[in-house]
Amino acid sequence: MKTILALTTAALLAAQLPASAWWDKAWSARTGATLDTTKTGFEIPAPAGDTLVLLRLHSGNFDFSLAREDGGDLRFVSEDDKTIFPHRVEKWDALMNEAFVWIKIPAVQNNAQSKFWLYSGNPDIAPEDMADPKEAYDADTILAYNFSTPTPADGTKNANNATTGGTLSEGALIGPGLRLLGNTAVKIPASATFASTEGMPFTLSTWLKQTTINPKGVLFDWGGDGGRFTLGFENGSPVLSISGPSGTAKSTPGEPLAPNSWKHIAVVSDGAATKLYIDGKEYSSAAAGMPAISAEATLGADSNGKNGLVGEIDEFALAKTARPESWVALSHTGQAGNDASAKLLALAEPEGGAGGHGGALEHIMLFGDIAKNMMFDGWIAVFVCVLMMIAGWAVAFVKFARLSKMEKGNAAFKNLWRGVSTDLTALDLDNPSAEKKFASSLGEDGVDLLADSPLYHVYHVGSEQIAHRLQQDRYRGQGLRARSIQAIRAALDTALVHEQHRLNNGIVYLTVSIAGGPYVGLLGTVVGVMITFAIIAKSGEVDVNSIAPGIASALLATTVGLLVAIPALFMYSFLNTRIKNVIADMRVFIDEFVAKVAEFYPPPGEDGAPAPLQTVRKPEDAIRHEAALDKKS
Repeated sequence: MKTILALTTAALLAAQLPASAWWDKAWSARTGATLDTTKTGFEIPAPAGDTLVLLRLHSGNFDFSLAREDGGDLRFVSEDDKTIFPHRVEKWDALMNEAFVWIKIPAVQNNAQSKFWLYSGNPDIAPEDMADPKEAYDADTILAYNFSTPTPADGTKNANNATTGGTLSEGALIGPGLRLLGNTAVKIPASATFASTEGMPFTLSTWLKQTTINPKGVLFDWGGDGGRFTLGFENGSPVLSISGPSGTAKSTPGEPLAPNSWKHIAVVSDGAATKLYIDGKEYSSAAAGMPAISAEATLGADSNGKNGLVGEIDEFALAKTARPESWVALSHTGQAGNDASAKLLALAEPEGGAGGHGGALEHIMLFGDIAKNMMFDGWIAVFVCVLMMIAGWAVAFVKFARLSKMEKGNAAFKNLWRGVSTDLTALDLDNPSAEKKFASSLGEDGVDLLADSPLYHVYHVGSEQIAHRLQQDRYRGQGLRARSIQAIRAALDTALVHEQHRLNNGIVYLTVSIAGGPYVGLLGTVVGVMITFAIIAKSGEVDVNSIAPGIASALLATTVGLLVAIPALFMYSFLNTRIKNVIADMRVFIDEFVAKVAEFYPPPGEDGAPAPLQTVRKPEDAIRHEAALDKKS
């Protein structure tokens, strides 16, 4: 249904865009685009002015074969083919068919449809004719960090680059972002362009995802003794603090922001008051304007590098102007990457473009003619390659499904694990009281989730070891000695190895496809070429028309071998990364589990709380545990 709606929308947009003169014949293709601020798109109450709009390109709305491999030939031109809109390509991946492009749309009006063209298809464009990405930002923008490098570089002409950086997050909201680890302090030095005068209009905008909520945290701290502007957090609630000669003004904390969720944060000061916006809506305000500031700033922590946030940040920008509320709402919706974003900015079907749909179809049809001339030896190689493809892809799809279940199970177990306070075996299915915990925390599907969780499997081994050792001495109330803790760690490491084997089971089929596919295909090609030349030598006919079909059909075997290996390589890399993440989670959990064992069950003579008596296990409890774990096997 969504596909039908998307095609219908694209057809309507194509019909609405008027046919106009081609902007430049050097560009062979163009695609109509519409920024819709009416009720059918995303309605804004007032004009937004010049706005930097994010265009997300993917295989569903853009044909990447109609552009250069680096996207350097993109041009955005007004509907009348006269005005070029500045743009900046943040990410371009022609292999994965994904791109993020920022476009500066002038004078965006409310209740209107701004139409323009996306031109592409000029592979011979000269380097001096490439678009300048810095032109995408207006003169009021002080700095803009897209976090494409560990030490943030300013995307504007002001060159307000940071002097310290942090760790990049490749999978942020819009391309790469910056990880905030609690001690991440990005220093932004003062400059002639990075300074504030008293009462200066000001706008801050960024995206933030907090993964850990601390009682106190600072996102942006700018200023010194004479004046200071701080955007911080109190128990997850954003708070503004503005200090100047007349004193300090603070905003009132509101509803805490949900953790592990991307939030658009904007601060707008008109000189007299400063408003804080969350996801395009006003959240709180402070009764003060910007003070005079000529000092450095710190992003991710306070000026001393303390009270840092934990999470990720993306698209951080400052401006010396008070952006309208419509601009704030439009920025949030346009960058969120949801259904509203797709309605706000939509693309029509492409026009022109050599090598478009007709050329591709013609090339596909040629494969049928090539296959007709393939010899029996080539078909054997193709058959072997197809078998490897079926085996490898079947394993990959099963692994993807199982890894998704494992990750859900791990997430469910982590939520339960955080609530463990005294008895480390309280979550084990062998423990009769655990079922109550599952019923209240996970519902009826709790046991099924844990049965898929490698973390729970490792935890179960550790829980059994604790129960076994404490059961022997429970009447004496003793804890666990150092040797017992070492034995528990050894058992956990053994369980980790078993889980690794389970995770990697079957991956060999993908590695065989990666390594064997090209060689089997090459063997078919070599044999086919050899036989073709032998036939030519025997017949004595040297003619292109007699050689070409045999060579082309022989090369088809190598093509099939590569088609086996290349997707298998990508699937293997993706699976291997996810498997490594699951294994890393288990290693971290083992360290945390052993630390809690040492803390909760101190040996005799050490300071600390006495070891708690464990729930007595019954034989039927172990049977119930095994039945639950075998339920999905």
